[in-house]
Amino acid sequence: MKFTVSPAPHVHAAQTTQRIMLAVITALMPCLAAAVYWFGPRALLVTGVSAASCVLFELLAELLAKRPLTINDLSAVVTGLILGLNLPVTAPWWLIVIGAAVAILLVKQLFGGIGYNFLNPALAARAVLLASWPGHLTNFTLPMTGGGTDAVSSATFLTGNYKAPMLDLFLGKIPGTMGEVCKLAILVGLLYLLLKRVITWDVPVSYLGSFVVLAFLFGYARDGFTGWADMLLLPVLSGGVLFGAVFMATDYVTNPMTTRGRLLYGIGCGLITAVIRYYGSYPEGVTYAILLMNIATPLIDRGFKPHVYGEVKQHA
Repeated sequence: MKFTVSPAPHVHAAQTTQRIMLAVITALMPCLAAAVYWFGPRALLVTGVSAASCVLFELLAELLAKRPLTINDLSAVVTGLILGLNLPVTAPWWLIVIGAAVAILLVKQLFGGIGYNFLNPALAARAVLLASWPGHLTNFTLPMTGGGTDAVSSATFLTGNYKAPMLDLFLGKIPGTMGEVCKLAILVGLLYLLLKRVITWDVPVSYLGSFVVLAFLFGYARDGFTGWADMLLLPVLSGGVLFGAVFMATDYVTNPMTTRGRLLYGIGCGLITAVIRYYGSYPEGVTYAILLMNIATPLIDRGFKPHVYGEVKQHA
């Protein structure tokens, strides 16, 4: 009888890539439902075109490269949904397709497919689109109950040109990208992912915690004390920091492997987001903060490399 011998540890788990991605898709559904409610049925069109384009580009890339087909693992669908929800409802179809091509062809498949990309594909695509067509990426609309929309110049709450009550910020009745506006939907998705053990608490908590502390300090230095609600809740309820902390900073491939490393990673994301938002010329820093920390992940992993049990240390 022949035995297959492999190094320990031997772990058997029911989780597969497909199941994990299906859980993420499920967690994104409240955000998509909120987007449809506030922005109308075109929200489905934008996310549908994005998801379908990502799947198609992944299929074509793997066929041309003669690699095993992986579209069944649903990772391309997740990338497409996150990319679509990172866009305004007014995004034209050709912009969505270009974003999908960047995410799948340049960021994911060029480096070998799932597990080999060093940047979050959806975020990298959004950064390219934002640098190339900023007008389309900041052409937001004001949500209206029942799915109607009214155009709003200057885009978001962060620019200072649009004001809203805290309840509207929490429920999503504000201009912005489709996925970031409804904080209630994002928190429902976060709770689902935590209960399903798809993500851990360390990245979202360290990201949001460090961001809130720094936003309070930077806001106090700039404007003085303006009230606890405005200084603690407003930074989280405005912009895309909550959506980024839950659905993008927690990407398995692009964040560190150890708990200590992930805590440092989250703190770094919060620091960069706060610095860009309060001292940069760009009103929101989530995209670039997470991408920069994606790049730093290999260094963090090296610095927090766990000691192997039984390993003999080499002395100089």
